[in-house]
Amino acid sequence: MTKARVVIEDLTPQVDCGRFPARRVLGEAVVVEADVFADGHDAVAAYVLYRHESEAQWHAMPMSFIGNDRWQGRLTAQMLGRYLFTVEAWVDHLESWRRGLAKKHAAAQDIEIDLQQGAALALAHAGRMAEPDARRLREWAKALADPVREREERALLAQSDELHALARRSPDPQLIERREPPLAIAIDRERARFSSWYEMFPRSAAARPGEHGTLADVEALLPYVASMGFDVLYLPPIHPIGEIERKGPNNRTGAAPDDPGSPWGIGGREGGHKAVHPRLGTLADFHRLLASAGALGIEVALDIAFQCAPDHPYVREHPEWFLKRPDGTVQYAENPPKKYQDIYPFWFECPAWQALWDELKSVFEFWIAQGVRIFRVDNPHTKPFAFWEWVIGEIHRAHPEVIFLAEAFTRPKVMYRLAKLGFSQSYNYFPWRNSKREIVDYFTELTSRPVCEFFRPNLWPNTPDILTEYLQFGGRPAFVTRLILAATLAGSYGIYGPAFELMDNRPRESGSEEYLDSEKYQVRAWNRDDPASLKDLITRVNRIRRENPALRSDATLTFHPLDNEALIAYSKTSGEDAVLVVANVDPHHAQTGWMDLDLAALGLPADVPYQVDDLLSGARFLWRGARNYVALDPWGTAAHVFRIRRKVRTERDFDYFL
Repeated sequence: MTKARVVIEDLTPQVDCGRFPARRVLGEAVVVEADVFADGHDAVAAYVLYRHESEAQWHAMPMSFIGNDRWQGRLTAQMLGRYLFTVEAWVDHLESWRRGLAKKHAAAQDIEIDLQQGAALALAHAGRMAEPDARRLREWAKALADPVREREERALLAQSDELHALARRSPDPQLIERREPPLAIAIDRERARFSSWYEMFPRSAAARPGEHGTLADVEALLPYVASMGFDVLYLPPIHPIGEIERKGPNNRTGAAPDDPGSPWGIGGREGGHKAVHPRLGTLADFHRLLASAGALGIEVALDIAFQCAPDHPYVREHPEWFLKRPDGTVQYAENPPKKYQDIYPFWFECPAWQALWDELKSVFEFWIAQGVRIFRVDNPHTKPFAFWEWVIGEIHRAHPEVIFLAEAFTRPKVMYRLAKLGFSQSYNYFPWRNSKREIVDYFTELTSRPVCEFFRPNLWPNTPDILTEYLQFGGRPAFVTRLILAATLAGSYGIYGPAFELMDNRPRESGSEEYLDSEKYQVRAWNRDDPASLKDLITRVNRIRRENPALRSDATLTFHPLDNEALIAYSKTSGEDAVLVVANVDPHHAQTGWMDLDLAALGLPADVPYQVDDLLSGARFLWRGARNYVALDPWGTAAHVFRIRRKVRTERDFDYFL
């Protein structure tokens, strides 16, 4: 039994009724909303209660009424890790009294008895408070009930916001309703939401063609990566590669003696997941690479692939961790018709599963001890959900700053489940969303609830496994357009370079998304000084991302109607910063159209001119109203990235005329 009359419903943000935490980044305002109401017409009060999981004491922030029994509050996390939050509410009799008194006074009715009632309520609150706040409420009550004072003075005193706020801190505990159990929110560092990734195979980093690259060669290329504006350098596995069933060029079975094999065929006589391939260098070389990258503002992301080559030490030392077929051989990886004879999957359900899980956790811990704080996880959807929830939870308890990127090209529900379990970012279907309708529908889904509460897309136009048909046949314009879309549709994006900036679009065979002469199976030599390279455009795009806060988040993504299906327009805003992107998704033909901007989404009034600055070309335009004309030629200007200057009021303010 309870005297509480308040109802609390539909508390947000929440994921799967609180089964999983929502995700935010450090410093980002967390907007908490709930339906809060009571029977009758009494006023209610509501507060957000929150605390870091390491704290015992709750913090309280008042909520504001926003309409239709909906209340809103904000909190800002000050620490990485998990926060708990809930809502506490009650019938606020003192506020109900204030409203009634104001109505009676406005109607020129007698309020003497009402003033006495208010004084009694204030005294009740004072009885539940410590000094000096209790004394202030007692003085207030005395003044309200003092018949010597003018009634107008007491009526005005009854409306004191300061004193009502003070009284609200001491509600009758028997009237308080708290939403139980609390919900959770996971707080990541800002790079989990905004990051620019560059993928590089270390063995192809040598300065001289034909040589096997090293970690020292990668270190020498760091200024090149930094000059383009990337802040994450992702390295495929750097471990020893197995020799048994090693693959040759273009995934050919039966490697020649000098073929280096696939970096994902992990483990050999030199070691396994905690070793560095001797042809790449030593652990000391890796430490130097991390230090040099850090000095340039770059973090190194390491690939974690939980699988083994047949000659990995684990296969010899722990045969119980691998599933055997009826003929006694170990089951290698398959994705029919593809066969991966050089890879043995772990048997996560084996009788010795606990020892296996502990060992895999120790792989993360080993590389964290070396200084790695970002991991790209290979094919997490082929490992148990329970394992990821456990291992990511364990790692985040000790190292909440660690970021996990899921390489999860899989079914939507599986992809989303991995995000709920703790992956900070995820690969997604962007490579295959090419038409305007596909892009609008997909990114509307990603930026709408419930998906936006837990899923952060990381957009990759290409990967070593994915050379899309759009890139194969679209030429340079396709690479330009996909770069701009990836870099502006989401806060995080990446490219597999130098294949991307040098526009390698040769498939292994017709109908395949595999690269011809793929780096997955051989060393490649790249001419990074090729004058046709896209590196200057990439540099400009990454600078635009850094200089415009609107592009650091996906929350405000808004699509704008355009009467040509080959043209797409969308915007993002953050405070005074507003960015509008218009792109031609047809890599073969020039396209024109009329665009109807959502002026409210851009913070623009309908009746004044505004300036748009093309951050790619430097051109400036003065627009008026919502409807504007655009023309884009894929071989000239494939896209505009406009910064909208909302303070322009007349042509005299327009920079072009100055």
